[in-house]
Amino acid sequence: MCTLTTSPPMKSTRWQRYEGASTIYGPHTLSAYLHKYRGLARAIAQDKVSELPAGPEPPFFTKNLFSLLPAAAVDRKPENTSFGDVLQQVYPVYRQVGHMGDVVSVTFVAGNPRHSGDIRDKTFVTVEIHDNRTETWEVVHTDASWETRFHWLQGSNRQSNATVEWHIPLSAPSGSYRIKHFGHYKQMKGLRPVITPYEGTTDVFRVTASFYYQ
Repeated sequence: MCTLTTSPPMKSTRWQRYEGASTIYGPHTLSAYLHKYRGLARAIAQDKVSELPAGPEPPFFTKNLFSLLPAAAVDRKPENTSFGDVLQQVYPVYRQVGHMGDVVSVTFVAGNPRHSGDIRDKTFVTVEIHDNRTETWEVVHTDASWETRFHWLQGSNRQSNATVEWHIPLSAPSGSYRIKHFGHYKQMKGLRPVITPYEGTTDVFRVTASFYYQ
């Protein structure tokens, strides 16, 4: 989630601010893009896109990146539990958001989210509805949705929990739902750290306009 704000026009090109300091092309990036897009639009209109030159490749900075953040410690869990187990279960029934709207909250035994690595194409959370026609589960929300919250809490003895919240919108169809949490935990096998994926699933719960349903 992010919000964008506008600022008055800059009076001097010496002022970097966010727009100039956070691009690889500097403060004149917008002008360069407009120039290139005009040429691209002209080529599309004239069906000459294939004649456009490829142009220079942008610089690739990955090999120069380094981090001062130490590696995350190994994960531990309470006795007689597994990563992904539900510590605080959901209620059987919730209502769509109204004047006194409901929030589904569930807590899992979790690993450090840093052990999941690059999650740009993944998610820590899914909210799923059961399709009675196909007897399958369909994802309706992820951790990128406005309606969900993912809270990771590191406790003592390297144990941690993940609490997932779903703020049920008025548009949520009545039906059977479940929430899933995905993550990774790290343990030592000999002298070698091993990272293992896990997942956890809540009990099935109902979302309805009223607590009194058939």
